[in-house]
Amino acid sequence: MVELTTMSEQGKKGKKPKFEESLKRLEQIVSKLEEGDLELEKSIELFEEGIGIAKSCQKKLDDADRKIETLIRDKEGILSTRPSEDTEDIEDIPS
Repeated sequence: MVELTTMSEQGKKGKKPKFEESLKRLEQIVSKLEEGDLELEKSIELFEEGIGIAKSCQKKLDDADRKIETLIRDKEGILSTRPSEDTEDIEDIPS
């Protein structure tokens, strides 16, 4: 059985969860929802939590992409910005 600790419970410890922790929690939520043996209210609660985590993860990925974009050097060693080549493959999560 998967231990379900909500991200808000983890947040009460005074620190934001790392990306990897958030992703692991999201995987737990998906797994639990796929089992299909939850009451409707619990399913909705987990779904809402999952959407929040997905948005948070997407923001962290977007922030990381902007940092990478900012730190690219050209042939002369001058820092320049240009989009990373893989950004076209990233789907936006609707707000």
